[in-house]
Amino acid sequence: METFRFGAEIIEWRGPAPFLFAVVPDEHIGAIRYAAMTASYGWGVVPAVATIGGTEFATSLFPRDGSYLLPVKLAVQKAESIGLGDRVAVAMRVGRPAAR
Repeated sequence: METFRFGAEIIEWRGPAPFLFAVVPDEHIGAIRYAAMTASYGWGVVPAVATIGGTEFATSLFPRDGSYLLPVKLAVQKAESIGLGDRVAVAMRVGRPAAR
């Protein structure tokens, strides 16, 4: 699967911290929707593997207003010292983690 690379501001949505997200830029939405046709497991939620800094993590993209939000797990926030309003560089691909 294609790797998407982008910069994003960390936002808060629906709930108290640690519910922090990176907004996926509009320029990637079409390709993500296409990839999701075979990778999604329902409800519009799309599995993804992302890397921020030196931390790789599996998650699911949340659909929001025609775009997607990338949840930034608490473990990633702590490992990479990420907080609300920070800008991060993201590398992400649609799909599940590779089997090890």
